[in-house]
Amino acid sequence: MELRIAAVTIIVEQIESAQQLNQILSEYGQYMIGRFGIPYRERGVNIICVVVEAPQDKISALSGKIGRLPGVTAKTTYSNVITKQEETT
Repeated sequence: MELRIAAVTIIVEQIESAQQLNQILSEYGQYMIGRFGIPYRERGVNIICVVVEAPQDKISALSGKIGRLPGVTAKTTYSNVITKQEETT
């Protein structure tokens, strides 16, 4: 299995989606390297960056689920660093 490092940048424009967003992030917690958020109160938005190391499909699924939330935008940037990890059964 190949693991990729990626940064998912999230902009939350509807605070009502925050609870669902946090639930999704918790589901993928095992892949998270770090997370930071910036509340931009003057504009009424919150910017969050989540750095993960996970298989490509997991990163895509995370970004897709987040991007489908109302008032939330997610974009993913991938590193060229790819790590091979043996699969466990």
